Amino acid sequence: MQKDMARRYLEVTYRDGKPVAAYLYLQRQSGDRSVRTERRDGGLVVDFAKGDRPIGIEITAPQVLSLDALNRALASLDQEPATEQELAPLAAA
Repeated sequence: MQKDMARRYLEVTYRDGKPVAAYLYLQRQSGDRSVRTERRDGGLVVDFAKGDRPIGIEITAPQVLSLDALNRALASLDQEPATEQELAPLAAA
């Protein structure tokens, strides 16, 4: 039986104190791997697992990320919208 990873979370990679990449992990099952990707507006790349389930969103330009663009992508994936608090690590640098 696979365990669900229920909480979504943001991981940010920094270089010289500035965010250079970020990844928003969506709900996934243990062992999920990306089998395809899809580019979205705003420098976003969505990863999908088997069964066309979205498992994460790569944020390729975190310094210019728009909350609106991210929320449009999340809405198209039937996901809850992100909040400014959830993206706070990007603004902290």
